[in-house]
Amino acid sequence: MIAKYINQATFENQEDFRANFHLNIPSRFNFAYDVVDEWARTNPGKRALCWVNDRGEHLDFTFREIREKSDAAASYFRALGIRKGDKVMLILKRRYWYWFAILGLHKIGAVAIPATHLLTKKDIVYRCNAAGIKALVTVGEEAIVSQVEKASPECLTLAYKITVGPDVPAGWSDFRKGLAEAPPFRPPENPNSNDDPMLLYFTSGTTGQPKMVVHNFVYPLGHIITSSYWQNLNEDSLHLTLADTGWAKAAWGKLYGQWLAGACIFVYDHEKFTPADLLQVIQDYRVTSFCAPPTVFRFLIREDLTRYDLSALSYCSIAGEPLNPSVYQTFLEATGIELREGFGQTETTVTIATFPWMKPKPGSMGMPSPAYDMDLLTPDGRSCEDGEQGEIVFRTRRLMPAGLFMGYYCDPELTAHVYRDQVYHTGDIAWRDEDGYYWFVGRNDDVIKSSGYRIGPFEVESALMTHPAVVECAITGEPDEVRGQVVKATIVLAASYRESAGPELVKEIQDHVKKATAPYKYPRIIEFVDELPKTISGKIRRVAIRKSSPKK
Repeated sequence: MIAKYINQATFENQEDFRANFHLNIPSRFNFAYDVVDEWARTNPGKRALCWVNDRGEHLDFTFREIREKSDAAASYFRALGIRKGDKVMLILKRRYWYWFAILGLHKIGAVAIPATHLLTKKDIVYRCNAAGIKALVTVGEEAIVSQVEKASPECLTLAYKITVGPDVPAGWSDFRKGLAEAPPFRPPENPNSNDDPMLLYFTSGTTGQPKMVVHNFVYPLGHIITSSYWQNLNEDSLHLTLADTGWAKAAWGKLYGQWLAGACIFVYDHEKFTPADLLQVIQDYRVTSFCAPPTVFRFLIREDLTRYDLSALSYCSIAGEPLNPSVYQTFLEATGIELREGFGQTETTVTIATFPWMKPKPGSMGMPSPAYDMDLLTPDGRSCEDGEQGEIVFRTRRLMPAGLFMGYYCDPELTAHVYRDQVYHTGDIAWRDEDGYYWFVGRNDDVIKSSGYRIGPFEVESALMTHPAVVECAITGEPDEVRGQVVKATIVLAASYRESAGPELVKEIQDHVKKATAPYKYPRIIEFVDELPKTISGKIRRVAIRKSSPKK
């Protein structure tokens, strides 16, 4: 399939890749029709999706079945009144309904907004009103449904609440029934142009509410490099990316590039991550390719890997946070597999990676993707020399990457801040060694990366400030051997709570945050202080808090 969209499919080395990789972008592209339905036409019985859950259930879907289900979803959405450009939030965890729904939305030109099931009422209200969400599709779990129910009266544009069930509350529509009873689907004559918005992700920032990252209909083609080269997939691959569908990592590893490569997507639908269970699933289903954040591999290497037959597993990729070289070495010694790091953002596809023809340098991200015209810039705008730290930027005057976002929805000021003079500024700092490998240093802002999640301090601080004990607070990241970083809250207490500053109050505040925002954001470390360090203008100096933290 990828041969239709690139001028050369195989490469001998990085120089060949940089010089000769080129995307051939059609004048009008729609992933659902041009890739999924094309596979259904040319190889209808080919397995597209292998879904298993932690209760032992297992379902396989062929490309023909995926086409049929996505056609039904498109017909159902259209019957409800969902039209081109309408925005639909998908809170579907790892349920196979997600693939039917998102492809159905692509087929009618609507905008899909994947979201995590960890959202609270406050999160849902903000997202619905900020993006103008018209419909919401979710799993039928009480914890999620109740948050949507609490939020919906304040969601000004939300017209449809849809659940995959099995229970359907009053006032909700039944997605399963809707698909079963949907009339035959007739594709619209012009469902989209390449420049139409297709996908919107909310991603955490440091100084405000989550940003709304918008991608157009060409975005899936940018993931040819993600899948066919970084993840090294082909038509015989069975690929597992460990990610909830609410995160952009799912677009990287559970949909676009994988089906462009003709691979079968393996989905492990589990509620709680248990390393031994994951290894058992990889063994039993003969998974050939695996991608996960370093945190997952830290847990895997603590297991007795000799107990599992991992002979089918031949390739592992890793992203989400910097990789500790000791994890790389331990996993290599146990399995013989080199972990190949990749780097990118919600705003991009993979931009730097350790590709198959490269010898990995443990801890290095690898080398730049030929889809991006990359540079490292010093604060004064000069290109960095080898060994010199600078911000990762992408120039678009010569090359507009297919995977680069359109901008931040409804925020031209923020878009102009990061994308100016035809240069996209990532905000990430790195350096390049003498061999051309790139090494991540950190953000030039304060986003915390914990267990593969990106956590914005503002959201956690907002939740903390709703507790009566908290007068002021600052959120920073603390290094953690297992999670990469953990959230730390530095808090100034109200006078009436200062005498009770102890373990009980710490737990009370932690529990409060878990209820006020997504639970994974809660501060695992809480420190009570008399005052926060500030600049002369009154801004909190988080860098001073990090420097004053005791070394572990």
